Amino acid sequence: QVQLVESGGGLVQAGGSLRLSCAASGSIISIYAMGWYRQAPGKQRDLVAIITSGGRTNYADSVKGRFTISRDKANNTVTLQMNSLKPEDTAVYYCNADLYRQSWGRGNYWGQGTQVTVSS
Repeated sequence: QVQLVESGGGLVQAGGSLRLSCAASGSIISIYAMGWYRQAPGKQRDLVAIITSGGRTNYADSVKGRFTISRDKANNTVTLQMNSLKPEDTAVYYCNADLYRQSWGRGNYWGQGTQVTVSS
Protein backbone atom coordinates (compact mmCIF):
# COMPACT_ATOMS: atom_id res chain seq x y z
CA GLN A 1 0.00 0.00 0.00
CA VAL A 2 1.27 3.47 -0.89
CA GLN A 3 0.80 6.40 1.44
CA LEU A 4 1.39 10.07 0.74
CA VAL A 5 1.50 12.00 4.00
CA GLU A 6 1.32 15.79 3.78
CA SER A 7 2.26 18.36 6.38
CA GLY A 8 2.79 22.08 6.70
CA GLY A 9 -0.55 23.66 5.91
CA GLY A 10 -2.10 26.34 8.06
CA LEU A 11 -3.22 29.93 8.36
CA VAL A 12 -0.98 32.79 7.26
CA GLN A 13 -1.40 36.46 6.46
CA ALA A 14 -1.08 37.74 2.93
CA GLY A 15 2.56 38.19 2.03
CA GLY A 16 3.64 35.41 4.34
CA SER A 17 5.17 32.02 3.64
CA LEU A 18 4.36 28.39 4.20
CA ARG A 19 6.21 25.21 3.43
CA LEU A 20 4.37 22.03 2.50
CA SER A 21 5.97 18.61 2.61
CA CYS A 22 4.83 15.23 1.37
CA ALA A 23 6.42 11.89 2.10
CA ALA A 24 5.66 8.83 0.02
CA SER A 25 5.99 5.39 1.52
CA GLY A 26 5.10 1.82 0.66
CA SER A 27 6.31 -0.73 -1.82
CA ILE A 28 7.68 1.93 -4.16
CA ILE A 29 10.15 0.90 -6.83
CA SER A 30 10.46 4.20 -8.65
CA ILE A 31 8.81 7.63 -8.67
CA TYR A 32 8.43 9.31 -12.04
CA ALA A 33 7.04 12.61 -10.80
CA MET A 34 5.64 14.25 -7.70
CA GLY A 35 3.57 17.35 -7.53
CA TRP A 36 1.08 19.55 -5.75
CA TYR A 37 -2.46 20.34 -6.77
CA ARG A 38 -4.99 22.57 -5.07
CA GLN A 39 -8.73 22.82 -4.89
CA ALA A 40 -10.62 25.85 -3.67
CA PRO A 41 -14.29 25.55 -2.63
CA GLY A 42 -16.53 25.17 -5.64
CA LYS A 43 -13.62 24.88 -8.05
CA GLN A 44 -11.82 22.07 -9.79
CA ARG A 45 -8.53 20.64 -8.64
CA ASP A 46 -5.69 22.32 -10.50
CA LEU A 47 -1.97 21.73 -10.86
CA VAL A 48 0.23 24.01 -8.76
CA ALA A 49 3.67 22.56 -9.41
CA ILE A 50 5.26 19.31 -10.48
CA ILE A 51 8.79 17.91 -10.51
CA THR A 52 9.98 14.90 -12.50
CA SER A 53 12.54 12.31 -11.57
CA GLY A 54 14.98 14.17 -13.77
CA GLY A 55 14.40 17.41 -11.89
CA ARG A 56 12.30 19.20 -14.47
CA THR A 57 9.69 21.47 -12.96
CA ASN A 58 6.48 23.01 -14.15
CA TYR A 59 4.40 25.65 -12.38
CA ALA A 60 0.98 27.14 -12.75
CA ASP A 61 1.28 30.67 -14.12
CA SER A 62 -0.38 32.04 -11.00
CA VAL A 63 2.43 30.80 -8.72
CA LYS A 64 5.52 31.30 -10.89
CA GLY A 65 8.13 33.33 -9.07
CA ARG A 66 6.46 32.76 -5.69
CA PHE A 67 6.42 28.99 -5.21
CA THR A 68 9.31 26.56 -5.47
CA ILE A 69 9.00 22.79 -5.67
CA SER A 70 11.86 20.51 -4.71
CA ARG A 71 12.35 16.82 -4.21
CA ASP A 72 14.46 14.54 -2.05
CA LYS A 73 14.68 11.38 -4.12
CA ALA A 74 16.47 9.41 -1.44
CA ASN A 75 13.57 9.92 0.98
CA ASN A 76 10.70 10.03 -1.52
CA THR A 77 9.65 13.46 -0.38
CA VAL A 78 8.53 16.59 -2.18
CA THR A 79 8.40 20.07 -0.74
CA LEU A 80 6.55 23.18 -1.86
CA GLN A 81 7.93 26.46 -0.58
CA MET A 82 5.25 29.10 -0.89
CA ASN A 83 6.24 32.75 -0.56
CA SER A 84 4.35 36.01 -1.04
CA LEU A 85 1.10 34.21 -0.41
CA LYS A 86 -2.13 35.77 -1.57
CA PRO A 87 -5.71 35.22 -0.41
CA GLU A 88 -6.42 33.55 -3.75
CA ASP A 89 -3.91 30.84 -2.81
CA THR A 90 -6.38 29.63 -0.20
CA ALA A 91 -7.29 26.02 -0.96
CA VAL A 92 -6.80 22.44 0.04
CA TYR A 93 -3.43 21.35 -1.30
CA TYR A 94 -2.98 17.76 -2.41
CA CYS A 95 0.24 15.86 -2.96
CA ASN A 96 0.36 13.62 -6.01
CA ALA A 97 2.80 10.94 -7.12
CA ASP A 98 3.19 9.06 -10.37
CA LEU A 99 5.09 5.97 -9.36
CA TYR A 100 5.88 2.32 -9.98
CA ARG A 101 4.88 0.01 -7.21
CA GLN A 102 6.14 -3.49 -6.53
CA SER A 103 3.68 -6.12 -7.79
CA TRP A 104 1.20 -3.43 -8.90
CA GLY A 105 3.01 -1.55 -11.61
CA ARG A 106 2.61 2.12 -12.41
CA GLY A 107 -0.09 4.17 -10.78
CA ASN A 108 -1.13 7.63 -9.66
CA TYR A 109 -1.64 8.35 -5.97
CA TRP A 110 -3.00 11.21 -3.87
CA GLY A 111 -2.47 12.46 -0.36
CA GLN A 112 -5.31 13.34 1.98
CA GLY A 113 -4.92 17.08 1.47
CA THR A 114 -3.81 19.91 3.72
CA GLN A 115 -5.61 23.22 4.17
CA VAL A 116 -3.84 26.46 3.33
CA THR A 117 -5.65 29.65 4.30
CA VAL A 118 -4.29 33.09 3.48
CA SER A 119 -5.97 36.00 5.21
CA SER A 120 -6.04 39.48 3.72
